[in-house]
Order: sequence, then C-alpha cells, then structure tokens
Amino acid sequence: MSFSLISLPLSSPFPNSILLRKFPPIISIPELSSPSSSYYASSTTATLYSSLFIRTTIHSRRPTCSLLTHSNSTFSSMSSGTDASYTDDGSSDSSCCSSATGELGISDSDDDETPQERENDENESSASFPERWHILGLGQAMVDFSGMVDNEFLGRLGLEKGTRKVVNHEERGRVLRAMDGCSYKAAAGGSLSNTLVALARLGGQSIGGPLLNVAMAGSVGSDPLGEFYRSKLRRANVNFLSAPVKDGTTGTVIVLTTPDAQRTMLAYQGTSARVNYDSCLASLMSKTSILIVEGYLFEFPDTIKTIAMACEEARRCGALVAITASDISCIERHYDDFWDIMANYADVIFANSDEARTFCHFSSKESPVSATRYLSHFVPFVSVTDGHKGSYIGVKGEAVYIPPTRCVPLDTCGAGDAYASGILYGLLRGVSDLRGMGTLASKVASVVVAQQGTRLRVQDAAKLEETFAFHNEWSAIRSDVGSDQISSL
Repeated sequence: MSFSLISLPLSSPFPNSILLRKFPPIISIPELSSPSSSYYASSTTATLYSSLFIRTTIHSRRPTCSLLTHSNSTFSSMSSGTDASYTDDGSSDSSCCSSATGELGISDSDDDETPQERENDENESSASFPERWHILGLGQAMVDFSGMVDNEFLGRLGLEKGTRKVVNHEERGRVLRAMDGCSYKAAAGGSLSNTLVALARLGGQSIGGPLLNVAMAGSVGSDPLGEFYRSKLRRANVNFLSAPVKDGTTGTVIVLTTPDAQRTMLAYQGTSARVNYDSCLASLMSKTSILIVEGYLFEFPDTIKTIAMACEEARRCGALVAITASDISCIERHYDDFWDIMANYADVIFANSDEARTFCHFSSKESPVSATRYLSHFVPFVSVTDGHKGSYIGVKGEAVYIPPTRCVPLDTCGAGDAYASGILYGLLRGVSDLRGMGTLASKVASVVVAQQGTRLRVQDAAKLEETFAFHNEWSAIRSDVGSDQISSL
C-alpha cells in the first residue's frame, strides 16, 4: 500500500473542533519556493504540510490509569535515547581541573571545529541576527565533562557505577578535584544541543537550500562555564539567545566511563533548572518557524509554565511546536504535564519505542507501531525510533515503517538526537513523503552511531547534505510507489 503526504486523509479520528495549523513561515520565504530547485519547499509541499498539521483540540482523551514510577532515574542531559535507526562530539579535550574553590580552567580548543566555525565565534560581536529563525530550541543548557576512570575511582568517591545522581555545588567540586590532573573533555552538552548542532551543520551548506538559521534559548550563568557554552554553540552556527543569569552558576553533567563502557553521571542543575518566560523569549515566537522543546525541562515545575506560554504563543504566531520525550522516568513523573502540552500544542513528537509506550500506558509487549498509531491520533506527526529494528512515522492513526540504515555501531549515545535533526531538516527542506524523510533521518543517525561522540561532525554533515541534494527528486518519485508501507503489525 502506498502512503505519503499526498495520500493523507483529511478526516480527523475525533469529533472535536478542527484548528488549521499553518506550515512554518519559512515556506513563504521567496528563495525556498524558488522554481530552480524541486528540493526546496514548494507551494505544493506547503499545501501538503498544511493538510498534515491539522490540529485537533483534545483535553481528556489521554490514558488515565496510574503509573508506577521508577526509583532510579536514568535520564541525562548528555543526549536523548539511543534508539535511532542504525544496524566532533563538538568538545574540547583539556585538563579541566578544579581548584580548591571549585573554579574550572577550560581550554577552548576543539578538534572538530572548522576554521569557518572558529571565525563564526570571532565575528559574533559584529554579526546581526537574522529576521527569522528556522528553528528555535528551548532546553537545558549544561556543560558536559566526560572522562575515563576505573572502578577504584568510583569506589573512593562512594559512587554506584551506572547510575545518575543529582549533586550540589560542593559535591561537584569534590569530584572534579578528585579528577585533578586527569584529561577529559568539556562540551556544550544536552540532548537538544546535539540536535540543533546537527541541524545547523546539515543546513550550513548552500547545497540543499538556503542556510538554516538555528537558535537556542535556555539558562546559563554569568560564569566562565556559561560563556564556554555560548561560545561552543556559536561556533557551530547555533545562536544562544538568552542573556546569562547574573551571579548564576551554569549547570554541568560529569560523565565517568569505566572500561566496561558503563557510564556514571553526576548532574549539577545550576541555573539550567529555571527558564523564565520573559519579553525576549516571547518576542522570538513571532520570528520562529519551528519551536522544539526539550522534554527534560518538564522536571522543573516553574519551567513547565514557561513551556506552556511559549508553546501557546508559538501556535498563535503560526509556528510548529515539537516536543522531545527525553526520558521514561521524566515522562512518568510528569505524565499529565507532558500530555497537557502535547494534546493542546504539539505538532511533532520525538520518542523512542519505550518512551512512546510510556505515553500510551502500553506494556513492554506492545509493538512500537501500536504506540505510534495511538499517539498519532493526538499529535499530527509522531516520530518513534526502535534502535536497530528501524523507526516509524505516525500520521492520523497510521504508521509508516522506516527500515534502518546499516552501519557498524560504535557509540549509540546521541542517536535519537541525530535522528530528530534529520526529521527537522526534512520538514524545513520540504521533503514531500514520509518514508523519504524518515530515511533521511535514519542516515543521519547511522553516521553518528558509527563514530565516537554524540555530535554530527562537520565533514559528515557536508557529505550527507550533498547526498540529499543530489537525490532531491528521490522522495517525490518514491512517494507514489509501494515502498511507503503502512505497517500491518
């Protein structure tokens, strides 16, 4: 059975009032509808997407049974789930040692940066922001410190291997002092930043279309770590738009990896735990085509209010709203909050198979395609990854299966973040069939899985975009053949 955006039914599965959702304003930008390239988002594609993103207002149709909450949360700011389709970590390698006062010395070199990206940082002060942002991310801004340690090191600090622990400022300093003299990496971390950097690098060449304007809003302190975070994103063509919090302390995640590949994580939230909805953030909504919200922000009650206000304003201004699930434990603890945002504002949801089942209150025996179909009754566009088995895109109660892109996996951390960047890239570039968009995302994830580190490298992004542009008619051709299968599982 053939299935693409062209064949989507316009009827809603629910009798609620229908609200037409506009495709992101990027479509109206003249160069994107240029007749010179069929790969750009054309007026036809805009019409197709308009029919896709028809919103159904839903308030009480979500599952209502109770949940058992896991006592041990495994969520991390390092990256989202590893279940992307596959069969530059953007970091600086330095001796980031703490003094007795807990201050950090950070080298600002980056093996993965190109000369052009370094120039982006040097010229930032004289650069002016674009009139519109193709995508704006709202998420946790935390610096990641990652290094290799042995089991004895964990034992000396009383740390349980393979767990995640929230620590205070003093505990963070104690661990960093213990690592004094050790070499480890510092990076502008976070699941959302992985996605945004990959998207900026994919859209950083004028091959598949105009350069993509990518930005992030969040909360960093006025300390050296805050400037480090902003600088790292800026170099990767991701503009961090929020002003630093005066006297604030930037959040960090220390990732300690033992020889058996077990990761022990220590998170210090700092200022990242609170993102305020101020006039600056409000004004950005009218200049944004897609707003993507990181699910980890749902951990903080005050920030949930910011999420709701930002999503409401984004919808009012005609932008699409995307939500990342981020973590099962986070979903379980804030289930109602997630659903309130998803059902009333979200146009796109990103989740792995376990997260999707959690949203649906499905058991682990339920197939991911069932969860994808179910969620697509509430959210217009659902992206569910299932590791080496592939992925699914759900629309209006149906699910399109995306075969995995074969590769030799080295590090699955960050695979889901990379997959999301591919979906967003497809939406912004006007890819007109669902399977083509999913295949594009799967290829991006497979490249990240086949390397060490969570970030899509600059050279790999350039190769991928060249491939996408070269096959710019591929999606349109395949949208009318039987490969876009509706799963019957």
